[in-house]
Amino acid sequence: MHTFDKAFQNQLTDLMRWRRDVRRFRTDPVDEAMLRHCLDAFLLAPSVGLSQPWRLIQVQSAQARAATLANFEASNAQALGRYQGDRAALYAGLKLSGMREAPVQLAVYCDEATQTGHKLGAGTMPEMRRYSVVASVMQFWLMARAQGLGVGWVSILDPAQLSRDLAVPEDWRLVAYLCVGWPEQDSLEPELETKGWETRRSELIIETR
Repeated sequence: MHTFDKAFQNQLTDLMRWRRDVRRFRTDPVDEAMLRHCLDAFLLAPSVGLSQPWRLIQVQSAQARAATLANFEASNAQALGRYQGDRAALYAGLKLSGMREAPVQLAVYCDEATQTGHKLGAGTMPEMRRYSVVASVMQFWLMARAQGLGVGWVSILDPAQLSRDLAVPEDWRLVAYLCVGWPEQDSLEPELETKGWETRRSELIIETR
């Protein structure tokens, strides 16, 4: 089996540490060749039964972007209504989307009806297709970060409305909406931590049975 030296192992750890969920982007364009190189990481990702169920839509037109932004803003307003007092005030001050600034935006779907892979591994756990898409997103994310790009995963959305707005096939299910671009600044600390929303665990809890 191919092995990697200690220097590479340390760099890989640094890459994972510096992978942040970016919300604040510069509006500078991303070189198309660089973006394509990063997107090729999807092709390297593992997938159940080698089904490769990920389906990507680059949200580029003014109409599509306006619809996705309106979707986020409506969903975000609903989410704010679930909190009260200091927690509501804190939530209202968080920047939870880079959709206004990010030059590249991707809707990543899972094709639930794909016949590729002949349903191997998905017969008992069909959700494995979506897990495969999640794994592919993380590989893209790390590849993008290695190029200096930032990625932000927007989850405050109505997925059914987004699918209607983007006119995707009925069997596709939204897994991720990604904003991609050059971050305003690098930071090792998640913004949700620096703003006091939550504290990251310092130790992994492993149970035995």
